[in-house]
Amino acid sequence: MQFNLVWRMLSSQVWREFTGVADRAPSQCGEMVMPDKPVTIDIKQFWQAVGQRATGSTIVTARSGSGPAGLLGLSATHLCADPPTMLVSVDKRTSALATILDAEHFAINYLPPEQRPLADIFGGKSDLKGADRFATASWTTLATGAPVLQGAVGSIDCELIETIERYNVVMILGRVVATSSDPQAAPLVHFRGGYLP
Repeated sequence: MQFNLVWRMLSSQVWREFTGVADRAPSQCGEMVMPDKPVTIDIKQFWQAVGQRATGSTIVTARSGSGPAGLLGLSATHLCADPPTMLVSVDKRTSALATILDAEHFAINYLPPEQRPLADIFGGKSDLKGADRFATASWTTLATGAPVLQGAVGSIDCELIETIERYNVVMILGRVVATSSDPQAAPLVHFRGGYLP
């Protein structure tokens, strides 16, 4: 109780000194300040802004009793290092999501530049669907049984530990159980809806 009072006084003082504004400081640590009305952002402008971020091209894979499935995962990142945990955002309409949930595992495969056609296949830019997409490359496994691309820049094999649903997306969290990497390999970088040379 006393700590909270001291924090409120300190945070208010620091805020005034930093900004010169006396009435904008949060009342306690961790408080979120939300606008009265949600701001409406044009979806096209949103994707244009997000596209300015260069990101490694990844294929997220899993294998259940019905076979392998995968997706181009441009929203795959680490959540924390202790314990090593990964996060992937998957649209609820993505067919591979059911396989990931059923298998309770997934692997994140970072692609080299020569696998650009594979990125397009798993990104839905071909007629190949489901398990047929895997016939175009060589795959192996690490620990969970999720398909791991041979020749990947790096692969991270995860056990599914939690899912979080927001809007039309499921965020899947996985504890890392195995990795492989090629420190000499260059990545395929996705940028502005295409790829860097």
